[in-house]
Amino acid sequence: MELTDIRYTLAMDRIREIPGENMVEPGFIQYFEDGAEWLLLMEEEERFLLSEDAAGADIDLLKKRNRRLYEEILPDHYDSSWANHSFASERLGSEMGPLLAALRYEIRSALPFVYRLMRERVLIRAELFLEVYTAFTVAFHESGGIPSLEQIRSIIRGYLADYAEEEMTAYLKDKLVEGSPRIYDLAASDCADLRNLYLTGEYVTDDETRSAQYIAGLPEEEIALIAGTITEGYRRGFINGGKNLASKKNVAVILHLGFERILSACILRFRGYGLRVILSAEVPTLFHSFSRGNMGYGGADPNPQYYYDHREDLALFLDEGLRTRRIEGLTNAYRKLRDRTVLYAGPAVLETFGSAPFCPAQTPHAPRYDEAQQKICTDYDIKAAQLYSDAVVAKDRSFTIIDFPLPSIAETDEEYREIFDAVTQINTLDSGLYEKIQSRMIDVLNSSSFVQVRGRNGNRTDLRIKLYEPADPSREANFENCTADVNIPVGEVFTTPVLEGTDGLLHVTGVYLEGLFFKDLEVRFENGRVAEYSCANFESEEENKKYIKENILYHHESLPMGECAIGTNTTAYAAAAKYGISDRLPILIAEKTGPHFAVGDTCYCRDEENKVYNPDGKEIVAKDNSVSILRKTSPEKAYYGCHTDITIPYEELGEFTAVRADGMRTPILLNGRFVLEGTRILNKPLDEMVIK
Repeated sequence: MELTDIRYTLAMDRIREIPGENMVEPGFIQYFEDGAEWLLLMEEEERFLLSEDAAGADIDLLKKRNRRLYEEILPDHYDSSWANHSFASERLGSEMGPLLAALRYEIRSALPFVYRLMRERVLIRAELFLEVYTAFTVAFHESGGIPSLEQIRSIIRGYLADYAEEEMTAYLKDKLVEGSPRIYDLAASDCADLRNLYLTGEYVTDDETRSAQYIAGLPEEEIALIAGTITEGYRRGFINGGKNLASKKNVAVILHLGFERILSACILRFRGYGLRVILSAEVPTLFHSFSRGNMGYGGADPNPQYYYDHREDLALFLDEGLRTRRIEGLTNAYRKLRDRTVLYAGPAVLETFGSAPFCPAQTPHAPRYDEAQQKICTDYDIKAAQLYSDAVVAKDRSFTIIDFPLPSIAETDEEYREIFDAVTQINTLDSGLYEKIQSRMIDVLNSSSFVQVRGRNGNRTDLRIKLYEPADPSREANFENCTADVNIPVGEVFTTPVLEGTDGLLHVTGVYLEGLFFKDLEVRFENGRVAEYSCANFESEEENKKYIKENILYHHESLPMGECAIGTNTTAYAAAAKYGISDRLPILIAEKTGPHFAVGDTCYCRDEENKVYNPDGKEIVAKDNSVSILRKTSPEKAYYGCHTDITIPYEELGEFTAVRADGMRTPILLNGRFVLEGTRILNKPLDEMVIK
């Protein structure tokens, strides 16, 4: 028996003794008994997966087991969950409660490791729970009370420091090197067997089973069209970026449960490119941020409020010492895996949309980073991004992203079929047609000094955006002509603005960013940098500013404007209006449905040295701004590790006008319609639009 198995057996034997033991202060008995029951459930799940019963289990039994895994954090149970900071604070004290809610969150992270048969990762969480429990038993035995806050904080902080390197290594192996063989076998096997969905350990709802059933019934030619769009877009991303795909071996496919038939078709096509598909998991744990969405092979979100509440749990433990240890752990993990991470080609992402929009509540007892910790986090993110860039040789890495709807976007199966077909049409539009139309816009923008953008219909946008002016417009371009390669669907031209001389107000009456709703979002720019910001989500101005700083600025005091773009996919815009799903569109499609502006890094972040050309042969020269160029002198100041697109919908757009240095003005869009000669064909879907 290996040492891990011996430790695991001892730990679980001790945990089995906790229920009914009554060796802690009475107010904490239920918390520890419930924690013990959870870890014993994890032991039971492992036995089940390793038994012959799993493969032939009745689907109704699998549904019940799956529900049991997530029940405590589902919205109808979350108010009485130990993982809820408010409930834990009420029952366990306002100071100890958040610490133990964070511990509950951490031991819940054993779940994905159980289903990936990674016992050592489960073991360290069980031992952490026992160490905290022992501290409570000793305190009760010695004084009839509880341990100090600092003792419990120290135990958990020590756990995070001691296992930083192990956890980072396991994380990188999963993300960049090998994924989970067990999960891969499930996902790539019989796509019609719904039992496989439940055997992943991910949360399964009607969205996942109905998606699988619908996609299973699609004709083979449609599956081939979708898989071909994804894999060919991926391949073209390398070609258009001048990158060597042959130097890479692994591609991470990121997708939602229920889309496995498409995955199987993609696996065969990637194999033809010499690439091996890996499937990874996104694990909610104190070791990694889980606040920006699922970036693995995953199921439904059981409760977005739960993840939102825990996004800054690390605030309970984070100091300079822990930051240093985390960086050391990550650095050493990359060093160990260096000869394998360089083979990573990048992700092929099949995102989904359609779930009910989420507007978070502010939980008063949830931990929040203070200013010093915010700086620690941003510094860590920047360093982590640089380590990643070095480890995978980012200049030779690419990606592709595409989106498809989930059944919950529609009221009926028939309507879902219509929406799915409409999105498939959007994703496979004629790139050649858009290339010609967008070239016409770029010809005008290429000779312009700045663009003027104004809103209408209640939109208060008034922006002046300075453009890079090519030295030789016959051979160089300041906007990229974006066809369907790395960023599907087709439909935008974009540039890196010149920060100095970019000023004014960006406003949208309502927008969803990274799954979060922002009402009346305003961002004011001075010399291309965010100077002021506000929204109307909460009654308090302070809460509104915190909301933006946490979820758009990511704790930076300011961010530069990293992108100025025109979305041209009016077909997508009209389809969203027809089916009443504009508020459900993912940013990948939404950004193609109007002018949009990003705060954060440029679109060429860490890829500036690679030459990129438009289809007409002109080299893209507007890749840097006065922040990103610091990579040559002060690389720690050049990047922010974030990029958030904010789109102005056509009905809120008054004008997008190109202005030359001599003052000549050429409108590209006026009152929500394309007016430039050679682009008016884009108005047809808008003029024929049916609004639900």
